Amino acid sequence: MAVEGTPVRIAVAGAGLIGKRHIEEVSKSCDTVLVAIVDPSPAAAAVAKTYGVALYPTLDALFASADKPDGVILATPNSLHVDGGLTCVSAGVPVIVEKPLGDSAAEARRLVDAAAAAGVPLLTGHHRNYSSIMAKAREIVQSGVLGDIVAITGTALFYKPDPYFDENGGWRREPGGGPVLINLTHEVNNLLSLVGPITSVQATTSNATRKFPVEDTAAMVFRFASGALGTFVVSDTAASPRSWEQTARENLSYASYNDEDCYHIAGTRGSLSVPTMRLKAYGEDAKRSWWEPFNTSTAALQIQDPLAVQVAHFADVIRGNAKPICSGADGLATLQVVDAIVESAQTGQPVTIAA
Repeated sequence: MAVEGTPVRIAVAGAGLIGKRHIEEVSKSCDTVLVAIVDPSPAAAAVAKTYGVALYPTLDALFASADKPDGVILATPNSLHVDGGLTCVSAGVPVIVEKPLGDSAAEARRLVDAAAAAGVPLLTGHHRNYSSIMAKAREIVQSGVLGDIVAITGTALFYKPDPYFDENGGWRREPGGGPVLINLTHEVNNLLSLVGPITSVQATTSNATRKFPVEDTAAMVFRFASGALGTFVVSDTAASPRSWEQTARENLSYASYNDEDCYHIAGTRGSLSVPTMRLKAYGEDAKRSWWEPFNTSTAALQIQDPLAVQVAHFADVIRGNAKPICSGADGLATLQVVDAIVESAQTGQPVTIAA
């Protein structure tokens, strides 16, 4: 276990695209030191050599070695998330499991329950939770300046180019490859983080534009446990900049537009647009009426790389100085909502989400 004031020893399992980003951030952070990479693929050897760390074919081999870490970031293929997470829990090693936490809510629950029973910290790698934009939005919502939250609207509208659907055998044209399962998980997690638990959803989908077997557009209505209502539209065939990627400016490989928002949160005293952070609220003693003007302001932000913040937070969790911002239970809740969206779109009926 890491001693207070010394870097936390981290291993990364999976040296693919997202795994390499985690490896980079663990290596750069003053809070952590990379001690090993776990990946059986031949290509991983070059990554381990670049960073000067040991390479192990399995988590079991890592945990049996002198390099046993204080924590693991699990960035393996989705189908391996639950088994890998259970191996970490069994070894008593805190773990971040990249989203989604499991292939299904039922599988993810096995991991969440095991971690809770063992008392091992389990985090879900929904990296947007560590965004300075989301942190400020949560702070504003929780401050009460908006009053009781009444409604939230959101969009994830973007145009994916045709070659995107040709890659890796064209699986993105088939069921499971549409924007609901690929993209919406991020958005649902953000909504839960901002407004709280979702208790029911009504959804509908369309493939009218691309005419693939999978949807290209989906619309949904959410009911939150607080009584607030939300709407969301996602489409991978919409020529629009109103998506997180094109408005948050956290990944500069996307074209970005600093005058656009993708979320709008409205309460009984004011509203917040995200990510421009434009705030409009009635004063504490002001008369509330659509005839009366709002006090307007823009909340200041200090943009940081969410993956870097996540690594520093993981170190704090391992040391016992913080509770997970995005726990395994949070990852499970996200999966439950996404499963309900899929079911509602298939049946045409609203779906209640079990607490």
